[in-house]
Amino acid sequence: MNLSSLVVPALLAAMAAIGLGRRVDVYGALTHGAEEGLTVLLRIVPALVGLLTAVGMFRASGAMEWFSQLLTPALERLGVPAETVSLMLIRPVSGGGAMAVATDLIQSHGPDSYIGRVAAVMLGSTETTFYTIAVYFGSAGIFRTRHAVPAALAADLTGFAASALAVRLFFGQ
Repeated sequence: MNLSSLVVPALLAAMAAIGLGRRVDVYGALTHGAEEGLTVLLRIVPALVGLLTAVGMFRASGAMEWFSQLLTPALERLGVPAETVSLMLIRPVSGGGAMAVATDLIQSHGPDSYIGRVAAVMLGSTETTFYTIAVYFGSAGIFRTRHAVPAALAADLTGFAASALAVRLFFGQ
């Protein structure tokens, strides 16, 4: 048994000891926190189910391939590899889907290829925008996102372009 496997149990024991030292009902606080967590879960599950259903429909309908073909010429002018278009389309919606697309790109082009590096940097420099908005805004009970979605998508687009530029600057093409 190594020392790192004892960190979580030690932290739990320390928190329980501090709570008992301050005369806090530790079990009551734990169950109250779990109850609040379940309440938040019940508020965000409908949004997550809708989001995951929309992602599945988007991919199954062939719309992702159509958008990929539509965006390829403009992105090539910016230096963004055409092969990463599907990653750019799925990343704001699904982290798992984006990971699958990036894994496929890295396996087919190689981890040290320009495309593989751009895909890896894109994963690290962008966010699953719609998932994050669904979770955070849903848990806070906010239904009108106003400027949050356009601003987040603009940030994602900037991250995608900057990923290709950074890989080109640091590693060449």
